[in-house]
Amino acid sequence: MSRRNKLEKFAQLETFPNVYQNFDVRQPALVGAHGQPADMKGRWGEAHFGNDRPITLELACGRGEYSLALGRHFPERNFIGVDIKGARIFQGARIALAEGLQNVAFLRTRIEMLAHFFAPGEVSEIWITFPDPFPGKENRRLTCPRFLELYRGLLRTPALVHLKTDDPGLYEYTLESVAATPFARLLHHQDDIYASELYTPELAYKTYYEAQHLAAGKSIRYVRMELKG
Repeated sequence: MSRRNKLEKFAQLETFPNVYQNFDVRQPALVGAHGQPADMKGRWGEAHFGNDRPITLELACGRGEYSLALGRHFPERNFIGVDIKGARIFQGARIALAEGLQNVAFLRTRIEMLAHFFAPGEVSEIWITFPDPFPGKENRRLTCPRFLELYRGLLRTPALVHLKTDDPGLYEYTLESVAATPFARLLHHQDDIYASELYTPELAYKTYYEAQHLAAGKSIRYVRMELKG
Protein backbone atom coordinates (compact mmCIF):
# COMPACT_ATOMS: atom_id res chain seq x y z
CA MET A 1 0.00 0.00 0.00
CA SER A 2 1.36 3.43 -0.96
CA ARG A 3 2.03 6.07 1.67
CA ARG A 4 -0.58 8.32 0.06
CA ASN A 5 -3.21 5.58 0.21
CA LYS A 6 -2.42 4.98 3.88
CA LEU A 7 -2.68 8.65 4.72
CA GLU A 8 -6.04 8.86 2.96
CA LYS A 9 -7.33 5.91 4.97
CA PHE A 10 -6.05 7.39 8.23
CA ALA A 11 -7.82 10.66 7.42
CA GLN A 12 -11.09 8.84 6.73
CA LEU A 13 -10.66 6.69 9.84
CA GLU A 14 -10.65 9.81 11.99
CA THR A 15 -14.18 10.60 10.77
CA PHE A 16 -15.68 7.16 11.53
CA PRO A 17 -18.13 7.17 14.48
CA ASN A 18 -17.38 3.50 15.25
CA VAL A 19 -13.60 3.93 15.74
CA TYR A 20 -11.65 5.05 18.81
CA GLN A 21 -7.90 5.64 18.74
CA ASN A 22 -4.98 6.03 21.12
CA PHE A 23 -2.00 7.63 19.41
CA ASP A 24 0.56 7.70 22.23
CA VAL A 25 1.21 4.92 24.76
CA ARG A 26 2.68 7.55 27.10
CA GLN A 27 -0.69 9.28 27.18
CA PRO A 28 -3.48 6.73 27.67
CA ALA A 29 -6.28 8.81 26.18
CA LEU A 30 -8.77 7.99 23.44
CA VAL A 31 -10.22 10.12 20.69
CA GLY A 32 -13.31 9.33 18.68
CA ALA A 33 -14.65 10.80 15.46
CA HIS A 34 -13.04 14.07 14.37
CA GLY A 35 -10.50 13.88 17.18
CA GLN A 36 -13.02 14.41 19.96
CA PRO A 37 -11.83 13.16 23.40
CA ALA A 38 -13.60 9.94 24.38
CA ASP A 39 -13.76 8.75 27.97
CA MET A 40 -14.87 5.16 27.39
CA LYS A 41 -13.55 3.20 30.39
CA GLY A 42 -16.52 1.58 32.07
CA ARG A 43 -18.85 3.36 29.65
CA TRP A 44 -18.69 1.42 26.36
CA GLY A 45 -22.22 0.09 26.70
CA GLU A 46 -23.72 3.43 27.67
CA ALA A 47 -21.58 5.83 25.64
CA HIS A 48 -21.16 3.94 22.37
CA PHE A 49 -23.58 1.03 22.05
CA GLY A 50 -26.46 2.58 24.00
CA ASN A 51 -27.18 -0.65 25.88
CA ASP A 52 -25.79 -2.93 28.59
CA ARG A 53 -25.37 -6.06 26.47
CA PRO A 54 -22.26 -8.31 26.81
CA ILE A 55 -19.09 -7.04 25.13
CA THR A 56 -16.69 -9.35 23.25
CA LEU A 57 -13.21 -8.20 22.22
CA GLU A 58 -11.42 -9.46 19.12
CA LEU A 59 -7.70 -8.92 19.77
CA ALA A 60 -5.23 -8.57 16.88
CA CYS A 61 -8.37 -8.15 14.80
CA GLY A 62 -6.65 -7.10 11.57
CA ARG A 63 -9.45 -6.26 9.15
CA GLY A 64 -12.04 -7.21 11.75
CA GLU A 65 -13.54 -10.19 9.96
CA TYR A 66 -14.37 -11.97 13.20
CA SER A 67 -15.91 -8.91 14.82
CA LEU A 68 -18.06 -8.39 11.73
CA ALA A 69 -19.13 -12.03 11.50
CA LEU A 70 -19.94 -12.25 15.19
CA GLY A 71 -21.80 -8.96 15.04
CA ARG A 72 -23.96 -10.19 12.17
CA HIS A 73 -24.83 -13.47 13.85
CA PHE A 74 -25.29 -12.20 17.40
CA PRO A 75 -27.17 -8.88 17.18
CA GLU A 76 -27.95 -9.16 20.90
CA ARG A 77 -24.26 -8.76 21.80
CA ASN A 78 -21.62 -6.05 21.29
CA PHE A 79 -18.19 -6.53 19.65
CA ILE A 80 -15.03 -4.44 19.60
CA GLY A 81 -12.11 -5.25 17.30
CA VAL A 82 -8.72 -4.18 18.65
CA ASP A 83 -5.58 -3.67 16.58
CA ILE A 84 -2.70 -1.20 16.34
CA LYS A 85 -2.79 -0.99 12.53
CA GLY A 86 -5.11 1.75 11.38
CA ALA A 87 -5.06 0.72 7.72
CA ARG A 88 -6.38 -2.72 8.70
CA ILE A 89 -9.06 -1.44 11.06
CA PHE A 90 -10.21 0.90 8.29
CA GLN A 91 -11.46 -2.10 6.29
CA GLY A 92 -13.63 -3.55 9.05
CA ALA A 93 -14.91 -0.21 10.30
CA ARG A 94 -15.98 0.83 6.81
CA ILE A 95 -17.88 -2.44 6.28
CA ALA A 96 -19.58 -2.15 9.67
CA LEU A 97 -20.81 1.33 8.77
CA ALA A 98 -21.94 0.25 5.30
CA GLU A 99 -23.91 -2.66 6.76
CA GLY A 100 -25.34 -0.68 9.64
CA LEU A 101 -23.78 -2.97 12.24
CA GLN A 102 -24.34 -0.79 15.28
CA ASN A 103 -23.11 -3.54 17.61
CA VAL A 104 -19.57 -3.51 16.13
CA ALA A 105 -16.89 -0.95 17.00
CA PHE A 106 -13.11 -0.74 16.67
CA LEU A 107 -10.32 0.36 18.99
CA ARG A 108 -6.89 1.27 17.64
CA THR A 109 -4.34 0.75 20.40
CA ARG A 110 -1.72 -1.64 21.71
CA ILE A 111 -3.09 -4.65 23.60
CA GLU A 112 -0.96 -3.67 26.61
CA MET A 113 -3.08 -0.51 26.95
CA LEU A 114 -6.45 -2.21 27.37
CA ALA A 115 -6.67 -1.71 31.14
CA HIS A 116 -6.68 2.04 30.51
CA PHE A 117 -9.77 1.79 28.32
CA PHE A 118 -11.90 -0.95 29.94
CA ALA A 119 -13.09 -1.19 33.54
CA PRO A 120 -12.78 -4.43 35.53
CA GLY A 121 -15.57 -6.79 34.52
CA GLU A 122 -16.61 -4.70 31.50
CA VAL A 123 -15.72 -7.43 28.98
CA SER A 124 -17.53 -10.78 28.74
CA GLU A 125 -15.41 -12.74 26.23
CA ILE A 126 -12.21 -12.49 24.18
CA TRP A 127 -11.21 -13.87 20.78
CA ILE A 128 -7.55 -13.77 19.70
CA THR A 129 -7.44 -14.32 15.95
CA PHE A 130 -4.17 -15.13 14.19
CA PRO A 131 -1.87 -12.93 16.28
CA ASP A 132 1.84 -12.53 15.60
CA PRO A 133 3.42 -15.68 17.13
CA PHE A 134 6.57 -13.75 18.11
CA PRO A 135 9.03 -16.66 17.82
CA GLY A 136 11.72 -16.30 20.47
CA LYS A 137 9.81 -13.52 22.26
CA GLU A 138 7.47 -15.38 24.59
CA ASN A 139 6.66 -12.36 26.75
CA ARG A 140 5.09 -10.66 23.71
CA ARG A 141 2.78 -13.55 22.84
CA LEU A 142 -0.86 -12.68 23.49
CA THR A 143 -1.38 -15.90 25.45
CA CYS A 144 1.60 -15.51 27.79
CA PRO A 145 0.84 -15.31 31.54
CA ARG A 146 1.15 -11.52 31.73
CA PHE A 147 -1.47 -11.07 29.04
CA LEU A 148 -3.76 -13.65 30.64
CA GLU A 149 -3.48 -11.62 33.86
CA LEU A 150 -4.35 -8.48 31.89
CA TYR A 151 -7.42 -10.14 30.37
CA ARG A 152 -8.59 -11.40 33.75
CA GLY A 153 -8.62 -7.80 34.97
CA LEU A 154 -11.01 -6.81 32.16
CA LEU A 155 -13.29 -9.83 32.14
CA ARG A 156 -16.46 -10.57 34.02
CA THR A 157 -15.11 -13.88 35.26
CA PRO A 158 -15.42 -16.76 34.76
CA ALA A 159 -15.13 -15.96 31.08
CA LEU A 160 -14.01 -17.58 27.85
CA VAL A 161 -10.87 -16.72 25.88
CA HIS A 162 -10.41 -18.23 22.41
CA LEU A 163 -7.26 -18.51 20.30
CA LYS A 164 -7.23 -19.29 16.58
CA THR A 165 -3.80 -19.70 14.97
CA ASP A 166 -1.94 -21.46 12.19
CA ASP A 167 1.31 -21.41 14.16
CA PRO A 168 2.16 -24.74 15.87
CA GLY A 169 4.66 -23.06 18.19
CA LEU A 170 2.11 -20.56 19.50
CA TYR A 171 -0.47 -23.32 19.83
CA GLU A 172 1.80 -25.54 21.95
CA TYR A 173 3.03 -22.55 23.94
CA THR A 174 -0.57 -21.55 24.72
CA LEU A 175 -1.36 -25.01 26.06
CA GLU A 176 1.68 -24.77 28.33
CA SER A 177 0.79 -21.24 29.40
CA VAL A 178 -2.74 -22.24 30.38
CA ALA A 179 -1.46 -25.26 32.31
CA ALA A 180 0.98 -23.04 34.23
CA THR A 181 -1.58 -20.33 35.08
CA PRO A 182 -3.56 -21.02 38.29
CA PHE A 183 -6.62 -19.00 37.25
CA ALA A 184 -6.83 -20.50 33.73
CA ARG A 185 -8.53 -23.75 32.79
CA LEU A 186 -8.23 -25.50 29.44
CA LEU A 187 -11.66 -26.39 28.06
CA HIS A 188 -10.85 -27.60 24.55
CA HIS A 189 -8.09 -27.65 21.95
CA GLN A 190 -7.72 -28.92 18.37
CA ASP A 191 -4.61 -28.96 16.20
CA ASP A 192 -6.69 -29.02 13.00
CA ILE A 193 -10.20 -27.64 13.35
CA TYR A 194 -11.27 -28.63 9.84
CA ALA A 195 -10.19 -32.26 10.16
CA SER A 196 -13.43 -33.08 11.98
CA GLU A 197 -16.77 -31.52 12.88
CA LEU A 198 -16.34 -27.98 14.17
CA TYR A 199 -16.36 -27.77 17.97
CA THR A 200 -18.37 -24.54 17.86
CA PRO A 201 -20.08 -22.88 14.86
CA GLU A 202 -18.11 -19.64 15.34
CA LEU A 203 -14.97 -21.43 14.16
CA ALA A 204 -16.35 -21.41 10.63
CA TYR A 205 -15.72 -17.67 10.33
CA LYS A 206 -12.51 -17.01 8.40
CA THR A 207 -10.21 -14.02 8.52
CA TYR A 208 -8.19 -12.72 5.59
CA TYR A 209 -5.08 -14.32 7.04
CA GLU A 210 -6.79 -17.63 7.72
CA ALA A 211 -7.84 -17.88 4.09
CA GLN A 212 -4.22 -17.34 3.10
CA HIS A 213 -3.00 -19.97 5.56
CA LEU A 214 -5.53 -22.51 4.32
CA ALA A 215 -4.58 -21.83 0.69
CA ALA A 216 -0.97 -22.54 1.68
CA GLY A 217 -2.01 -25.92 3.13
CA LYS A 218 -1.57 -24.97 6.78
CA SER A 219 -3.66 -26.43 9.60
CA ILE A 220 -5.76 -24.09 11.73
CA ARG A 221 -5.48 -24.63 15.47
CA TYR A 222 -7.87 -23.65 18.26
CA VAL A 223 -7.66 -23.27 22.03
CA ARG A 224 -10.61 -22.50 24.29
CA MET A 225 -9.85 -21.56 27.89
CA GLU A 226 -11.72 -20.22 30.87
CA LEU A 227 -10.26 -17.50 33.09
CA LYS A 228 -11.47 -17.38 36.69
CA GLY A 229 -11.47 -14.47 39.10
